[in-house]
Amino acid sequence: MGKQPAISIIIPAYKVEAWVERSVQSLFDQTFADFEVILVDDGGPDRTGELCDKLAAADERVRVIHQENEGAAGARNNAMKIARGDYLYFMDADDWCEPAMLADMYAMAEEHGLQLLVTGFFIDTYYGEDKFFREVRTAPQRVYATQREFRENAHDLFDRQLLYAPWNKLYQRAYLQERGIEFPGTFWDDLPFNVDVVREVERVGCLDGRYYHFLRARAESENTRYRAGLYEKRCEEDQWLRDLFAGWDVDSPEVREFLGRRHGERLLGCVENVTCADCTLSEAEKRAAVRRIVEDSRTREALGDAEPRTTMMKVALAPLRAGNVTLTLWESRLISFVKRHSTNLFARLKANR
Repeated sequence: MGKQPAISIIIPAYKVEAWVERSVQSLFDQTFADFEVILVDDGGPDRTGELCDKLAAADERVRVIHQENEGAAGARNNAMKIARGDYLYFMDADDWCEPAMLADMYAMAEEHGLQLLVTGFFIDTYYGEDKFFREVRTAPQRVYATQREFRENAHDLFDRQLLYAPWNKLYQRAYLQERGIEFPGTFWDDLPFNVDVVREVERVGCLDGRYYHFLRARAESENTRYRAGLYEKRCEEDQWLRDLFAGWDVDSPEVREFLGRRHGERLLGCVENVTCADCTLSEAEKRAAVRRIVEDSRTREALGDAEPRTTMMKVALAPLRAGNVTLTLWESRLISFVKRHSTNLFARLKANR
C-alpha cells in the first residue's frame, strides 16, 4: 500500500465521463505530489467507471471504489472510511484546480497546525462552448489566534461564500474522525457538513489564493428545475446557522444583518422556484405558495434585519418587504425569464448582488 500520503483527495464520480479525466489530470499536474486520489464511481449509466479505472491504471496514487448509486454524500463517506492522508480534500469530478493548490494549502496547514484551512476560488459559469463568466471569491490571509476570534468573524466568511462548499478547504482527517463527522444523507449536504465541522473547530486559517474552478455549466441547468420543498429547505438552513451562532454565544448587529440578508436573498430563489418553467403548480397554488413565503414571520424578521448592499437587491427585495404577492410574482417571472434565456446575464447579476 505504500507510505501514508499527506493528503487524501476524494472525488465522487457520477455521469461525468466528459469531465473526470480533466479533473484528475489537474491533480496529476500539481506541484505537490504526496497525495492519494480516491475516485468513487457512483453507479452511473455512462463510461465514468471505466474512465476511473483507466486513471487508476495510469497512476498508482489513484484508487477506485465502484458502488451502487448513493449520491455524493454516500460516495464521500465511503471514501473517508479508507482515506489514509493527514488531510482530506474533497473535489467534484467536473471541476479542476490550479497547479499550486495542494502545495500552498498543505504548507500553511502544516505551519500552523490547522484543523481547517479555507481558500478563495473561481466560479466559471459557461454560456457557450468556450464562453464563460468568471466570478472570483477571495479569502482573507489570516490565521485565527483563538476559537473565539474565528467564531466572531465566521459570519464574514459565510458572507464571502467561503464556508459552504467542501472543495475550497483542507480538513484535518483526525479532527473529523474524532468527532464522527460525515456528510448527511440529504440534498445540498455541503452546508450541514461544514456546520458540523466549524461547530467545535479551534485552529482555522484562511489563504488568500484562488485555486479551484467550480464549473456551473451543469449545476446551473439543474438549478433551473422546480424543486418541491425548497422553501422548507431554505428555512431549515437558516435555522442551522442561527443555532450555530446562538450555540457559540455570538450575537451582534453584524451577525443579525448577515443572517437576515442571507435568508432574504434565498427567498428570491424560493419564489422563483414556483415560477420556473418546470413548475407544475396551478396559478392559484403558485399564488398561495408565494403568499405563504411573504407572510411568514421568519420572512418578516429576516427582511427587517437585512440591509441590501446594492441598489439591485434593494429593488429585488422591495416586493417581498412590501408583502405584495402580485408584484413578487411578476418580479419572479422576470427572474425566471432571464435565468432561462441568458445564463451570462443571470450569472453577472447574481455575482454582483
